[in-house]
Amino acid sequence: MAAVVAEISDTTADVPTCPGWTVADVVTHIGGIHRWATAIVASQAPSRLPFPEVEPESSSAAGLARWLTAGAAPLLASLRAAGPVTPVWTWGPGRTSGWWARRMVHETAVHRADAELAVGVAAPVIDPVVAADGIDEFLFNLPSARRPYKHLASLPTGSSLHLHATDADGEWLVRFTESGIAWERGHARATVAVRGPVALLLLFTYGRVPGADERFAVFGDASVLDAWQQKTTL
Repeated sequence: MAAVVAEISDTTADVPTCPGWTVADVVTHIGGIHRWATAIVASQAPSRLPFPEVEPESSSAAGLARWLTAGAAPLLASLRAAGPVTPVWTWGPGRTSGWWARRMVHETAVHRADAELAVGVAAPVIDPVVAADGIDEFLFNLPSARRPYKHLASLPTGSSLHLHATDADGEWLVRFTESGIAWERGHARATVAVRGPVALLLLFTYGRVPGADERFAVFGDASVLDAWQQKTTL
């Protein structure tokens, strides 16, 4: 992400996939989250710590890139020192340092894609294994996510969504229930099915790419795709 940001000529440019944010805002957000996660893991915090009030010293592309790197190095060191199973507070199910390692991978990958999409990169490259795990992780944490969880029960009950990766081993079935969602890996008939590259499916799942994108093959009731993104976007 730092390498992407370093090449951006205007860090005040809007980021369409994060309405109201500029590139500098996205960098400040992810750099703050890296520092927050570092504090939680390094201290083995049993409860939520306040989010740090930190900002980059410079809004230039080079300054933002340096700030990202400076925050990532301590995060990596704290995660390596803790290993995957140290008990710590997490906002989603898991309560281990490994939860934070996984969360930071996908938080950073998606926001890197936001920065790339903002400067016209139509297809951000995300490793297929990472992207497939990112869909798993999104669905695993979704019922605990602060913004969307209260909207999940208003998804069309009884409808379902099937995601099918065309370039990796990955299929997901998401059912909309009266209380929220239920999901599993595998192939099954659904109200609507979406087929496409797994990185693009990850970005669809996060609300970054619309279901109407021409790179997808869609079968069934496409209105369900719009409902999904309206209710679940992080």
